Amino acid sequence: MSYYSDTPSVDDELESLGWYHFDLSRHAAEAILLSNGKDGSYLLRNSHEGPGSFALSVRAKDSVKHFHVTRKSSGYAFGFNEFASLQDFVSHFANQPLLGSETGTLIVLKCPYPWRVEEPSIYESVRVHTAMQTGRTESDLVANAPSFGTKEGYLVKLGAVVKNWKQRWFTLNRNELKYFKDKMFDEPIRTLDLTACSAVQFDYSKDRVNCFCLVFPERTFYLCAKSGVEADEWIKIIRWKLSQIRKGR
Repeated sequence: MSYYSDTPSVDDELESLGWYHFDLSRHAAEAILLSNGKDGSYLLRNSHEGPGSFALSVRAKDSVKHFHVTRKSSGYAFGFNEFASLQDFVSHFANQPLLGSETGTLIVLKCPYPWRVEEPSIYESVRVHTAMQTGRTESDLVANAPSFGTKEGYLVKLGAVVKNWKQRWFTLNRNELKYFKDKMFDEPIRTLDLTACSAVQFDYSKDRVNCFCLVFPERTFYLCAKSGVEADEWIKIIRWKLSQIRKGR
């Protein structure tokens, strides 16, 4: 059953949906879609924002985007549309709708990712098992893993030598921020290791709006987004990643 046990009617209805993943976390959704999904794969899961709130997680090439879905007394609200019933909501997805995000990315919702996936019941046999006398205790067993925390989109970047602004395609995955000449290129121009980044913040020193900067020991990178909302999203997710990096040190 879902974590939101105080809304049993919603749970009972959604349990019939083969791509409803209950309490799957954002991190796990990204891991599943990036490792085993494909461009346009999507799934529905509970949102941490409370009863009646859900998240549609969608793979868009090498990142995963998350969109709000809300259950109301009148039905389901998603994007600019409201659907009177779950059947209407699902029928909408059967037509492979096109989504556009703040970054300008267009995503075709091609195929739902199933909650149940066939898998073999095969296990490895243990052949060696011995304790190592390292002096470590259970308090040393700290579970830790980097967040996927993916984001992508076009940003305008200030050049280091020639001080002009050029549009680049940026992708954020784990602790790496990469930028490419354009979206269709496979090899990045450069990869920035966020473990070396000391700060990210809005910048008002340049004669441009929606500008923010990333501070590294050898250089400060100046980037501009299409809107203040988009710039704020980049700052928030990078700032969150920096806080996670510092916690792990």
